[in-house]
Amino acid sequence: MAFTNTRYEILRDLFKSQRLPLAFVDLDAFDFNIDVAAALAKKADKTLRLGTKSLRCLPLMERVLTHASLAFRGFLTFTAEETAFLAQSGHDDFLLAYPTVQPEDMNTLAWIVRQGKQLSVVVDSPEHITALHEAGKKHNLTFHICFEIDMAYRPLGNDTLHLGLRRSPIRTVEQALELVEFAKTVSHVKIDSIMGYEGHIAGTNDDIPGAGLKNNLLRGIKKASVRELSQRRRAIVGAVRSAGVELRFVNGGGSGSLSSTLQDESVTEGTIGSGLYASGLFHHFKEVKYKPSAFFALQVVRKPKDGMVTCAGGGYIASGAIEKSKLPLPVMPVGMKYVDLEGAGEVQTPLILPPNCPPLELGDPVFFQHAKAGELCERFNEIILIQGGHIIDRVKTYRGEGFAFL
Repeated sequence: MAFTNTRYEILRDLFKSQRLPLAFVDLDAFDFNIDVAAALAKKADKTLRLGTKSLRCLPLMERVLTHASLAFRGFLTFTAEETAFLAQSGHDDFLLAYPTVQPEDMNTLAWIVRQGKQLSVVVDSPEHITALHEAGKKHNLTFHICFEIDMAYRPLGNDTLHLGLRRSPIRTVEQALELVEFAKTVSHVKIDSIMGYEGHIAGTNDDIPGAGLKNNLLRGIKKASVRELSQRRRAIVGAVRSAGVELRFVNGGGSGSLSSTLQDESVTEGTIGSGLYASGLFHHFKEVKYKPSAFFALQVVRKPKDGMVTCAGGGYIASGAIEKSKLPLPVMPVGMKYVDLEGAGEVQTPLILPPNCPPLELGDPVFFQHAKAGELCERFNEIILIQGGHIIDRVKTYRGEGFAFL
């Protein structure tokens, strides 16, 4: 979907009778993004796992699985409760990507296993393994576990300069094998997979318009990091297999790193989520191009002065480090800017209009994208689906289903 004032006028008329605020997904763009990811997987002769935290809408996740059934397998989930919800909805093949040790979560995971579902739970420490072992002993079952390895880039060879996420402490072959040996000492867990998420590559824009020098610098860092982490991942995977562990899959990547991740011979599957919505922080990747598909609309309720409007609501700030990039991105009409002293507010959001802005009347919509992807769904109970310029359906988000998983 191109951001143009002509497009704005089409959408304004389309949603004229709808209550604002609202969220919508353009299925033409959404399906395009599915096809982009599926083509990368097919080229590499590998599969993709669906990152659920970045979608948080079961009907849209099911659309992905139906639209590209040969490319996608299973779900990368973010809580035990969410995983159980998907299992109850008839789905299977789960990788719970974030560790937990809570007793109630252990009971939930045991229930999933008892339903005959395929489940692997991410771990990165003896404490995680021990908690799962004790729960398995209690429920008389065996949990499959997935080792997460740290994919961050440390160009100085130590922790002085750390480019990437703070997740697993496992970085080396020796550390991985030490955890393998520990897992062998307990009887109710079985290692069946490895995950390595290169978030500093998957989520960093490196094709930003007008930022040539910065783009080149970021691409250089990414290239060096991919070379280092791929060598390290291959070494760890090889060592774990040599230690007698049969791996069902090796998971890696993210929306912005699919191309390089799927080229790694040690990886058997990639993960995608945010790229399917192509939210505000996922527009400008060099190696892969997605079309923005998920949006929300606010109502114009005031005109404080010429060249400015104020919308109702809008303070949908993304998680992460506090900075302006976490604000929603106003996209149509084109060229709108925030008022620095207010930004996106809980009950009102003033916007400065560009000179060529189409006339905005009270009640008209202004269209935004959330900075991140699935977090948009925490603000809306339903998503309106449009295709071919028409409203074709409404589907519930996790919130609309009555769940707030995290």
